Amino acid sequence: MKSDWLALAISYVYVFAAIFAGEGLRRWRNYSTDFTRKFIHIAVGMWSIGTVLLFEHWYFAIIPPISFVIINYISYRRETFKAMETGERGNLGTVYFPISFALVIVLFWMTRPDRYPGLIVAALMPMTWGDAMAAILGHRFGQYKYHFWGTTRSMEGSLTMFLFSWLTTFLALLCFPPLGLLSSLLQAFLVALVTSLVEASSPWHIDNITVPLSSALILYLLSR
Repeated sequence: MKSDWLALAISYVYVFAAIFAGEGLRRWRNYSTDFTRKFIHIAVGMWSIGTVLLFEHWYFAIIPPISFVIINYISYRRETFKAMETGERGNLGTVYFPISFALVIVLFWMTRPDRYPGLIVAALMPMTWGDAMAAILGHRFGQYKYHFWGTTRSMEGSLTMFLFSWLTTFLALLCFPPLGLLSSLLQAFLVALVTSLVEASSPWHIDNITVPLSSALILYLLSR
């Protein structure tokens, strides 16, 4: 039987454990902040699975992401958690992501009670895995650069974004609950294509909002 209060406690333990693990990697193993930031990013995004499995009501499920909007903004201002801060003024990605997380929960939990687990997880996968792996692999292997809205990206990074978004969205649609192999593949392909284009054209680090909301919009339209 689900317990919202227990789920809340587990949520905070999990997220703070991810943050402290990232901080440990930064201090003890000398990993770069770019890497630890993405490590935390992926770990937090994967909590979407815990959210749909453990929470009973949406209004409890949005408490952790909403609270981390405030916590992450304080960290951004004071650099409390250095493992997830770039030190770059104006980069509020860590604040935008929990906003998107909460909005996706509300959208699907209220409008699609029959399919909300898979849709919530799937909507957050392009940001969780696609964007993170695009940044890591694009930075390491990206040679073919292009510029848009004052930002520089690589073709290799954008391809990585597309492939990881497609794979992880497909797995979410296939498993939470089963949608069907062909439908999962086709819907995940469309989500990956749209979110890759949105990520490539999003200025000023706002892709942590534009990517999850665009994937949520596509999945919402496809699920009706």
